[in-house]
Amino acid sequence: MDLNNIELPATVVVELYRDFLVGTTGIEGNTPPTETVEPKQAPKPVDPVVSHNWKSLGNNQKNILIVVNNNDVVHLPDSDLSFLTGILNACGLSMADVAIININNYRKTGYKELMTHFKSRNAFLFGIGPATFGLPMDFPHFQVQSFQNCSYLYSPALKELENDKLLKSKLWVCLKRIFNI
Repeated sequence: MDLNNIELPATVVVELYRDFLVGTTGIEGNTPPTETVEPKQAPKPVDPVVSHNWKSLGNNQKNILIVVNNNDVVHLPDSDLSFLTGILNACGLSMADVAIININNYRKTGYKELMTHFKSRNAFLFGIGPATFGLPMDFPHFQVQSFQNCSYLYSPALKELENDKLLKSKLWVCLKRIFNI
């Protein structure tokens, strides 16, 4: 007997390949074992996604996610909200079309989970950088960046935009391009 032609008894083969053999009938000279062996099932993986109680403003009817960064309020201060509402109106949108979230409510949530939950096609990052948001890239203010079937726009915080004509005009140029205005 050489190493290339070792013959093992069927019972040894069954023991060696217990989780992989489908049946043992048809093995010459042996009868199938009397007890059936159930294949071991791998444990089901634990889902690491944390269930959130999502806090957002707006109805998200057009799948537009607006991400803000405020420590003091749940979503936006009133002055920022009225300024943002004016921006949305200029684009032909309303609060029903967008979802506004404060990233401070979701510090441990990745961008993928947010984008998936809100089914976003456009995301506007006001006062939070792309890398801080969790994107695997960084890009400057007022550059429309496409990534994974979504357009991202990074801009200074709404409070900074409100009182600066140059920043507002740069934002407007980007919004016109995104919404074909």
